[in-house]
Amino acid sequence: MAQLAIRPWTAGLAMLLLVLFTTPALATTIESARLWRAPDHTRIVFDLSGPVEHSIFPLTNPDRLVVDIKDVKLKSSLAELPLADTPIRSVRSAPRNKTDIRIVLDLSQSVRTRSLVLKKHGDKSDRLVIDLLDQDIKIEKTIEQIAPKSKRDIIIAIDAGHGGEDPGALGPGRLREKDVVLAISKELAALVDREPGFKAVLVRKGDYYIPLEKRRNLARAERADLFVSVHADAFTHPKANGASVFALSHRGASSETARFLAQRENEADLIGGESSVLEGRDDMLASVLVDLSMTSTLSSSLDVGARVLKQMGGVARLHKSHVEQAGFLVLKSPDVPSILVETGFISNPYEAKQLGTHSYRQKMARAIFNGVKDYFYTVTPPDSYVAWKKQGGKDAPFAGAREYVIGRGDTLSSIARRHNVSVEAIQRANNLSDSRINIGQKLQIPTS
Repeated sequence: MAQLAIRPWTAGLAMLLLVLFTTPALATTIESARLWRAPDHTRIVFDLSGPVEHSIFPLTNPDRLVVDIKDVKLKSSLAELPLADTPIRSVRSAPRNKTDIRIVLDLSQSVRTRSLVLKKHGDKSDRLVIDLLDQDIKIEKTIEQIAPKSKRDIIIAIDAGHGGEDPGALGPGRLREKDVVLAISKELAALVDREPGFKAVLVRKGDYYIPLEKRRNLARAERADLFVSVHADAFTHPKANGASVFALSHRGASSETARFLAQRENEADLIGGESSVLEGRDDMLASVLVDLSMTSTLSSSLDVGARVLKQMGGVARLHKSHVEQAGFLVLKSPDVPSILVETGFISNPYEAKQLGTHSYRQKMARAIFNGVKDYFYTVTPPDSYVAWKKQGGKDAPFAGAREYVIGRGDTLSSIARRHNVSVEAIQRANNLSDSRINIGQKLQIPTS
């Protein structure tokens, strides 16, 4: 009898094991594919239902790029990818080895490539990212082109946050931060360019992603006098509201909101697809361990930030009445004063509605510009057109050496950058044997 009682149980177990070992595992699927065009590369993103293994290799005569993805099924069509202005002529795909997919990109020219797999992060699924890098274009510059010039423009680098693969914060009605801040940044750039003696440099001009480190390095490469990063972020509670201005902090955030927003913004590379972050490297942090010029830069950042915040108070409710500070990676430039402007909380229904209108974006851009202009008409680069204008349009201030009085936070490197001369040139003009200087000390600044 005991033997008969066991048989139904063993038969059920055998049936269960048979089902488990004969039912094929669900394959990972390619849910969708997207393509972004940036100034120096083309990016293809495959949205996945899970992690995958892949390999890529080029073929020639004609030029092609082959992408093999293991244990995956293609759920969406690749025929609708926007290939205009890219090196891709067409995209083909076919099953391989019964379980794999081979995707072939037919190219109009040879390209350099890189690929990475992004793990699921927040509301973003697993993704396979493939970048087709444009061929390097070498630009030769003569000494005359790169030499510092008197009556130069004050250069404002304007960084529209997020972009491309990273939409930023999302508001009601599918309002995306990346679209809002690009619109405000373009309005701001137009105002800067219309002002005599000022020049705007847009860090991001379209819908594509730029790594955080590269954003600030682009500003440095342009020898910018100021870096302004424009955002419209979100908070966990929809009632959070108000515009803000942030500067860098080395000692922790000035508030819980500042800490939260910095953490959110610093995760952008994980969403946008920056390999240095994903590989665990800390180049962005190491790059800011430089000389004491950071002290002077931060002081300037707080000064211009306060002026921008004051102007924004005439347009929007302010979240805080002072410039807040947090460890924003994008602000960690050693020699360019940098601020991050939160134009409002896109997670707040009222502010999202405002941010979605052209008129409000214009008002916000005007407020930011007025603050920037106020700063540079007070703290004016001596070799700039604005300085020349303040001197009554006379060329005398630029003839021969100029006198400069050392202030708090000044270093030789920050003074040299401000006047577009080398540290060595200042040392020679003043018979300095080292870089030590004192507050109140007068220096002769050579014109070249």
